[in-house]
Amino acid sequence: MTWGPLALVGGDELNPGNEPQDEVLVRAAGDGPAFVLATAAGRQHPEAAVANAVGWFAGLGLRIEELPATRRSDTKNAANVARAGEGRFFYLVGGDPGLVPKVLAGTPLWDAIVGAWAGGAALAGSSAGAMALGEWTLVRDRMPGDDRRRYLPALELVPRVAVLPHFETFGHRWVESAERAAPRSDVVLLGIDERTAALQRDGAWRAFGDGGVTVIAGDERRRFASGEAIDGLPTPDPEHAPGSNAG
Repeated sequence: MTWGPLALVGGDELNPGNEPQDEVLVRAAGDGPAFVLATAAGRQHPEAAVANAVGWFAGLGLRIEELPATRRSDTKNAANVARAGEGRFFYLVGGDPGLVPKVLAGTPLWDAIVGAWAGGAALAGSSAGAMALGEWTLVRDRMPGDDRRRYLPALELVPRVAVLPHFETFGHRWVESAERAAPRSDVVLLGIDERTAALQRDGAWRAFGDGGVTVIAGDERRRFASGEAIDGLPTPDPEHAPGSNAG
């Protein structure tokens, strides 16, 4: 397998400041089909998220279109699955942290996306989209506005990782409850600032964009500035993703 680049973006995607990571993804896409998935925005005007993505990436020289994935029926649609299998670029926008795994996990569409990525396609998620790519996603413990977080199984593309997006604005407030509720002792909390990415390519992680990336593992906390190699992050594992047939 020749994995493509994988970008975990800390939110405020599709805006200036995201060019460094997005240009890496655009180059990897080449001339192949490129898709945006508005899964996380399924309850929050997904058509607006798609329009924003189309406009943003057009400015970077890439034509993208929606790959419908807001309902479970979309993820089993044979035409959608076939399109995904040919894709060279996939971007999961932000929205509801619990919605992406609920819709995509264990489906033929997700299998096709992981298979395309394992074959060299670019794959990215921002905010809730990035959270879904870890082993767990973090959702509100009780009520709107609650900083306390609880773990739900996610798409498990990056084992042991739970992403904390918007880290410099409000994501840092989740750390205490995320540490307390950790389901295992080897959980890695990955704090990513807005307009910033932890990007994996060629077997190595690096920080890109406007801000920094914070890796919290046990008692150790390290912050990496844009351009720095990121130590301490597990290697993505397409075979670990539930239902994946990428291997």
